[in-house]
Amino acid sequence: MNEKRGNFQKFILLWSGALISSIGSGLTSFGLSVYVFNTTGSAASMSVVTLLAFVPTLLFSVPAGVLADRYDRRKLMMIGDGFSALGILFILICMMTGEASLFEICVGVFISAVFSALLEPSYKATITDVLSKEEYSKANGLVSMAGSARYLFSPVIAGFLLGMSDVKLLLVIDISTFFLTLVSVAVVRKSIKTSKTAKDESFMESMKGGWKALCVKRGILILVVISSGVTLSMGMFQILAEPLILSFSDARTLGMSETVCALGMLASGIVLGVRGLKKHYVKMLAFSLSLSGIFMVGFGLKENIILICVFGFLFFAALPVANNCLDYLARTNIPDEVQGRAWGMIGLISQLGYVIAYTVSGVSADMIGRVSGLGVGRGAALVIRIAGVILAIIALLILKPKSIRQLESVNA
Repeated sequence: MNEKRGNFQKFILLWSGALISSIGSGLTSFGLSVYVFNTTGSAASMSVVTLLAFVPTLLFSVPAGVLADRYDRRKLMMIGDGFSALGILFILICMMTGEASLFEICVGVFISAVFSALLEPSYKATITDVLSKEEYSKANGLVSMAGSARYLFSPVIAGFLLGMSDVKLLLVIDISTFFLTLVSVAVVRKSIKTSKTAKDESFMESMKGGWKALCVKRGILILVVISSGVTLSMGMFQILAEPLILSFSDARTLGMSETVCALGMLASGIVLGVRGLKKHYVKMLAFSLSLSGIFMVGFGLKENIILICVFGFLFFAALPVANNCLDYLARTNIPDEVQGRAWGMIGLISQLGYVIAYTVSGVSADMIGRVSGLGVGRGAALVIRIAGVILAIIALLILKPKSIRQLESVNA
C-alpha cells in the first residue's frame, strides 16, 4: 500500500483529462438533444438517441472489464477515447453535407459509444492502481465533480454557442477535446507500472471471474442489484428533464437551468473532494438516495424555472454522496487483481435500469401528453414524479439487508 502513496498528483492529471472529456461530451449531448427535439418535437426520439448511446456501454462493460484485467489499462483508455471520436466525426460530416437524419445521428452516437465502453472499467481500475484506500473517498469526490462537468459547464457553454452558431460547432469542440485527454492518459501511463495479470484462463473464464468477485460477498451483489432500481429512476429523470424544460422554454434557458442545477453536484463534490466520508456509508447512501427521490418529485411539480432550478440543485447535490458511498463499499470489498472485470459486471447489472428507463420514459411522456392534452412537457413531469417516489422507496430497502451493513466492517 505504501508504494501507492504520493500518486495523487498522477491521479489529478488523469482526472483532468476526464474532466475535459466530460465537458466535450456534454456539449455534444446537449446540442444533439436540442437538435433532435426541435426537429421531431418528441421525447421518444430523444430517448432513442440516448438509448443507443448507452446500450454499447452496457453490452461491452463485462468484456471491457476482462480486457482491463488482462492488458494495459491506460492503453485501453487511449484506444477507447481516441476511436470514440469517429462517431462524432461521422455525425459532423452528415450535418456538413445537409441535415443529419435521426438514423444518422443514432449511427454516429452508437459508434462513439462502442469505443467509449472500453473506458469505464479501465478508468475505475486505474484509480485503484494509483491510489491508496485512504485516498479513495477524496478521489471519488473529484470523479463526481468531473462527471458533473457535463451538466455544470457544458449546458451554459452550449446554450451560449447555439445562440451564435449551430450544433456543428459543438461537435468540433468535442472532437478537439479527445486529443487533450489522450495526452493526459499517455503521460500517466509512462509513470505507472502496468499490472501483470495471468492470461492462462480463457476469456469466458475471465468474464465469469467478474461474477464470482461479486458473489464472494452477498452484500455487494445485493447492493449492485438494488443499484439497477436506482438507475431506473435516475434514467427517467435524465431523459425527461430536457423535454420538460424545452416544452415551455428555449435552448439558452435550458442551458442556464442545467448549469444552476449542476452547481449542486459541484458543491457536494468539492466538499467530498476536500474532506471525504469517514464512516456510516450505508446510512449515508440510503439517506442521500431518499432525498434525491423527494427532490425529483419537486422538480416535476410546476412549469416554473425557479422551482425547477431549486429542486434540480438539491437533486444533484445528493448524487455525489450516493455515488461516493456505492463506489467505496464496492472498491474496498473487491480484490485489486479482479477490479477490472468486477467493475464491468457491476456496470452490466446496475445499469440495466437505464435501458428500461431510456426505452419507456420518452414513449410514456409522449403518450401521457397526448392523452391528457397537456403536451409532452407535463407528461414528462408526471413520469419524473413517479420515478422520484420509486427512488425514495428503493433507498429504504438498502438499510434492511445485514450483509450490506457488514461491508463497512471490512475497513472499520
